[in-house]
Amino acid sequence: MSDRHKNSDTPISSIDRPVPAGVNAAAFGSDVVAEALRATDIPFIALTPGASFRGLHDSLVNYLGNAKPQMLLCIHEENAVAIAHGYAKVTGKPLAVALHSNVGLMHATMAIFNAWCDRMPMLLIGATGPVDATKRRPWIDWIHTAADQGALVRGYTKWDDQPASPAAAHEAVLRAAWIATTAPCGPTYVNLDAGMQESKLAEPFAASESARFMPAVADAAAPDAIEKATALLKSAKKPLILCGRVSRDTSAWAERIKLAERLGARVVTDIKIGASFPTDHPLHVGAPAFIAPTPDAQEAIKQADAILSLDWVDPAGTLRQAGAQQPKLIQVSMDHQLHNGWSLDYQGLPAVDVFLACQPDTAVPALLAALGPGKGAIPAAQATHFKAEGDKLTVDHLAVALRKAVGQRETSLTHVSLSWNGASWPLRHPLDYLGSDGGGGVGGGPGIAIGAALALKGTGRLPIAVCGDGDFLMAVTAVWTAVHYKIPVLFVIANNRSFFNDELHQERVARMRSRPVENRWVGQRISEPDIEIAAMAGAQGAKAFGPVTKIGKLESIFKDAIAAVDAGGVAVVDVRVEPGYTAAMTAVMTRKSE
Repeated sequence: MSDRHKNSDTPISSIDRPVPAGVNAAAFGSDVVAEALRATDIPFIALTPGASFRGLHDSLVNYLGNAKPQMLLCIHEENAVAIAHGYAKVTGKPLAVALHSNVGLMHATMAIFNAWCDRMPMLLIGATGPVDATKRRPWIDWIHTAADQGALVRGYTKWDDQPASPAAAHEAVLRAAWIATTAPCGPTYVNLDAGMQESKLAEPFAASESARFMPAVADAAAPDAIEKATALLKSAKKPLILCGRVSRDTSAWAERIKLAERLGARVVTDIKIGASFPTDHPLHVGAPAFIAPTPDAQEAIKQADAILSLDWVDPAGTLRQAGAQQPKLIQVSMDHQLHNGWSLDYQGLPAVDVFLACQPDTAVPALLAALGPGKGAIPAAQATHFKAEGDKLTVDHLAVALRKAVGQRETSLTHVSLSWNGASWPLRHPLDYLGSDGGGGVGGGPGIAIGAALALKGTGRLPIAVCGDGDFLMAVTAVWTAVHYKIPVLFVIANNRSFFNDELHQERVARMRSRPVENRWVGQRISEPDIEIAAMAGAQGAKAFGPVTKIGKLESIFKDAIAAVDAGGVAVVDVRVEPGYTAAMTAVMTRKSE
């Protein structure tokens, strides 16, 4: 790794250093909570300040010295949660997030839902005004106290608690970290009573050995299920693998390639989740897509006589879209353990012939071992010759110019817009692309990108987020956090000056009702005036470029922006693109009915 590509050598630990307080022993309830957070080995806690956790805030600064975990100051709670989400996408490990009372939690709910749908771990620390009503300050403590605050997020968190004592809070934090990181992963929420935080300890608190309270949980597929799955795959003439939610582990990536080649199985991937299989491998069919698989991929699914689903998001819906006639299905997933009565993100119920209740990274090696040795080495990658058509600046032109500017260096797409064409950027490593926002919550992209960039800091990988203008504008203040903590990241804004996804929805409704499709733009366009996105980014300390309106200028501007990121900065490039999606996605969005 060359020095030029280290992104930034400035350690975050050198930022926001407090004056040493000389506090060596826990004296207050919040000190005990801070000790528990440190025991989880969570490195950062993202937060927007709030009085309900002022006790914990003091403990993090003056007891722990703002280290392990270190605070990441955010301008909005959604950004704080999204940063934790992005960090988990790279590492598979959680960050903590502190949320101020009921109002801060309300701000954060969309981002929490995104992380829930994306099955990403994080530890949410909430707070409430004093539960003891006699200790509440007039007015403010009353409006910031809720009888059951956890109910706001109970439908999209794995577990929540409101401990009543420092000892119970210590245990709750350890339990929350353990549950969040046990597959299937997800957010957990611990709500702290302000009175408990600020009360003095009646006696010294002796913490137990934390590791014993967070035991590793191993999973494995039942041997008879592996045997049945192996027999089904061996007998298949046209096997197919749906590569869904899998880890960023490179050895697991290699194992999936081996399995596909051993079976001669075609492979379909999904742009809603991170890179799961090399998209230019000869066995990969179509390009990863958002709403529905590409026509080529759908045809392969339709022809398959046996399908191995590696925790694919919505196998039932995908098979229905492809017109598949009840192929034999092997489902590898633990997702059923999270399904509840509130959130219907679990999708349709698939008809399954063999069910392996384990993680894909566990099932694939077991299947390979059961299949035995096979033929052949890894085939050569397919040559990619993606070209952008037309003379008007589109997201395809943006992608082509960006790839040229990046060259051969390792890059992580931390986020892409809905207008992104999966065929434009080959994925050859599990960190090449980190997936979407999970829950379809607009505004998650910037924070997710910054959390991912934080995790990638110092690796030499270039983090790039391609965000839509609506997504970026909803969370634009996340840029400040990246600049302040010297987290290098490149934002490229596919700025079509519209909530274009909803234009297509309005066109679809108009077609269904035989009304003018020409009116689809009303109440959707972000213009007159056009928002100066580069100026908004520059005001927060980012290196700003644009608006770019000429195709021929893209590559050189991208190179300048990448140089700014390599120097340790945050760069934002505003690219004024023509509205539009891929032909396949547009067809799905605008046709009258499915």
